[in-house]
Amino acid sequence: MDKANNARMIYFSALTGLSAIGAAISSALGGWDKFIQTLVIFMAIDYILGIVIALVWKKSQKSADGSFESKASLKGLLRKGAMLLLVFISVQLDLVLGDGQYIRTAVILFFIANEGFSIIENLGIMGLPMPDVIKNAFAAIKKKSEPQDTKTE
Repeated sequence: MDKANNARMIYFSALTGLSAIGAAISSALGGWDKFIQTLVIFMAIDYILGIVIALVWKKSQKSADGSFESKASLKGLLRKGAMLLLVFISVQLDLVLGDGQYIRTAVILFFIANEGFSIIENLGIMGLPMPDVIKNAFAAIKKKSEPQDTKTE
């Protein structure tokens, strides 16, 4: 009975620790709203599709022969981490400038569009036709992420 209680205590301690880490990361990225959720989902889909294309279709653009390379996969993960680092930086800039979450939102929308275009490209490699409405949606998101000229003449 004592071993079961120890195992349970270790399990809940680990769960509490992971929850605290997750909360700290979420807070550092400006909160767990629909923007960051969508970005993280698209990043995961793009990464998984990249691996599938390399393993199954052997058409990866990240390796010389199109097959899976762990070094290319690691670079992809590091790139995704750098995107999140840029989101963190944008949160800090918003805090300094006091503009709410304008910069953060623009950065996240830019990356959502880029990840979306990459997903479309990956699905195209797999032979899946892509409806124009999806392509247009990502183009609209990318345009929305660009700064608007507010000059009046």
